[in-house]
Amino acid sequence: MHALFSKKMAYQKVNADQRAPGHSQYLDNDDLQATALDLEWDMEKELEEPGFDQFQLDSAENQNLENPETADLNLDSIQPATSPKGRFQRLQEESDYVTRYTRSAPKSNPCNFCRLLKILCTATVLFILGILIGYYAHKNCPSNATTSGTLDLHLYQEILKTIQAEDIKKSFRNLVQLYKSEDDTEISKKIKSHWTSLGLEDVQFVNYSVLLNLPGPSASSVSLSSSGQCFHPNGQPCSEEARKHSGQDLLYSYAAYSAKGTLEAELIDVSYGNADDLKRIQKMKNTTNKIALLKLGKLPLLYKLSLLEKAGFGGVLLYIDPCDLPKTANLSYDTFMVSLNPGGDPSTPGYPSVDGSFRQNRSNLTSLLVQPISASLVAKLISSPNSRTKNSICSPLELPNNDQRIVSMQIQTVTKFKTVTNVVGYLKGLTSPDRYIIVGSRHHTAYSYYGQEWASSTAIITAFIRALMLRVKRGWRPDRTIVFCSWGGTAFGNIGSYEWGEDFRKVLQRNVVAYISLHSPIRGNSSLYSVASPSLQQLVVEKNNFNCSRRAKCQETNVSSVQIEGDADYFINHLGIPTVQFAYEDITALEGPSFLSEALFLKRATKIEEMDPFFHLHETITKLSGEVILQIANEPVLPFNALDIAIEVQNSLKGDQPYTHQLLALASRLRESAELFQSDEMRPANDPKERIPIRVRMLNDILQDMEKSFLVEQVPPGFYRNILYHLDGKTSQFSILLEAWEHCKLLSSNETIQEALSEVLNSINSAQVYFKAGLDVFDSVLVGKN
Repeated sequence: MHALFSKKMAYQKVNADQRAPGHSQYLDNDDLQATALDLEWDMEKELEEPGFDQFQLDSAENQNLENPETADLNLDSIQPATSPKGRFQRLQEESDYVTRYTRSAPKSNPCNFCRLLKILCTATVLFILGILIGYYAHKNCPSNATTSGTLDLHLYQEILKTIQAEDIKKSFRNLVQLYKSEDDTEISKKIKSHWTSLGLEDVQFVNYSVLLNLPGPSASSVSLSSSGQCFHPNGQPCSEEARKHSGQDLLYSYAAYSAKGTLEAELIDVSYGNADDLKRIQKMKNTTNKIALLKLGKLPLLYKLSLLEKAGFGGVLLYIDPCDLPKTANLSYDTFMVSLNPGGDPSTPGYPSVDGSFRQNRSNLTSLLVQPISASLVAKLISSPNSRTKNSICSPLELPNNDQRIVSMQIQTVTKFKTVTNVVGYLKGLTSPDRYIIVGSRHHTAYSYYGQEWASSTAIITAFIRALMLRVKRGWRPDRTIVFCSWGGTAFGNIGSYEWGEDFRKVLQRNVVAYISLHSPIRGNSSLYSVASPSLQQLVVEKNNFNCSRRAKCQETNVSSVQIEGDADYFINHLGIPTVQFAYEDITALEGPSFLSEALFLKRATKIEEMDPFFHLHETITKLSGEVILQIANEPVLPFNALDIAIEVQNSLKGDQPYTHQLLALASRLRESAELFQSDEMRPANDPKERIPIRVRMLNDILQDMEKSFLVEQVPPGFYRNILYHLDGKTSQFSILLEAWEHCKLLSSNETIQEALSEVLNSINSAQVYFKAGLDVFDSVLVGKN
């Protein structure tokens, strides 16, 4: 399908500063003009931007292209987080434009007055007749005769203005009434029925039989051997009355896919469980078959469990320190669930769970017994009365090094094959139906936690479908296909989206342009936080600023490429698809440790409404996401930025890490190629004379696959395979390099760091080759024609 690789194209690169007459004659060829796209581009806005000229390559930069080894590698000069505003190089006027297109002056021939008067009268009559014909022709023309740019802007606003907070609120309340069903069939049927009634085409169920790890018949327990006291995970004593009072909460305080059994051993406080913590502890104590007291946050849970497993631990009591939460959040007695599944059906790793697939026996995904517990139970285990002192300064929970606690933990879960349902609906594109924008939300899956974020997610995607289909019913369609997905099995490790992705992998690799995530849109109410792939960050900033200008109070745009929870995982890490997610967060939560969202709390249904009582935040998320979806689905040239990827790579190599000189040199060459590609090859898309269909198609094929070069095969557990994403917003270096340095603290060998450096080097080199191939394709086009 990719025009870039399907056959040898013939279209010669025409530099902005080297538009020779011979080249322009080709561009004026009648055959080409006949096949040109009937599209117009609003050039004035692009050309007015102040940073637009920064793409120009002067003679010194051209010399650096010839001698990349001598390029300046001083990264202090890398100031912008994104490339200069505007995706295209400013067009330079052709020197011979006037002479070629201006009519030559007529010769001076004598003529009499009557003849001139007749000609004047005839011209006047024809002029008036032309005006009348033009007026009535224009009056009878359909609305799509207006310019593309003006129509698109007006149309987007017309679609989005029909999105109302009150409608989202009603949809949310209807959904939360359904989650008490024994399975997710009722919710899936409700979503499918609703989407179909709105007019969405070809809405279907996609079911997979998968292995789920479910709570056992009774709650897990933790006991203090010294006193014989037994506690439930929420800190309540092990009594029949407490178990009945807590109900389902106790059963759903568990780690899905943990090992099962009983373990009695010494409790060792490992704090956050990073390399420094383990190195310090292993110097003091033997950790073999001990129980680790582990705080959630700062690093992916799967990574920390892998370190504890290598250190010989036998069990883990997992909790969230109250000091890591906002002061207004009182979760001391709340229980939570975590999943130890990296993604997909554990019984079919790497391939879809379709009929006839071989099923592996994987009831547990770790040798560790893992049990989430509340902060109040931790305080009882370490004999600490309270984590907060009288002067409101928070004191973290910790077990003194000289104190010894022997505890016993008992875990019982069951594994069963259950059906997970995805709801998938399509809105076929008009001009490029084989290019997809996937919009993903999630719905409640039975046997999992009862949080309400899924209802916000589903209500938002439904609100956008409603607004979109109102316009579709009036005859409009997007250029590219929009695929709406409501995923099942998210809480167990994004099972529904993984299985669907594995099932349709070949099609998705070729056709998907972008993924818009609506996983957990309302987590707080103080700050709009956006996550976007490097190639889409500039688009997200533009949408944030545009919406901010329409509000009285505007906040600083917060956009980054960090690891996120949810169903975007498969599309980012296995397909290399550019992704966007908008969400509201609490500022204090953003300032605290990352990866706390791995804990799935059993929140009450009113919690979302407490954070957004009038659903104005829901409306903002819907409109922001909708604008991005519409622009990606309709722009002739995809709104992706090649140069921003190169800048992200250079920024990820900043710091005092050794062994990176070769990487810096390669990153410099990548940036030069990206600048040349963005300014020289994307530029013709601005010029109607050069915007021929095959060229636009070739260009879009290159743009949609830019991030695939940064998928690596081997990463630590819990880390993204797409190395353009960082662990959190506080660190800008490549995550696998940071982890490799941490790993060296535990082992004397530097083999891990050499492997990580090789992964990064190969990724940068692959991207450099990719851009170079793109340049070569466009450069060779005119050779065959001439």
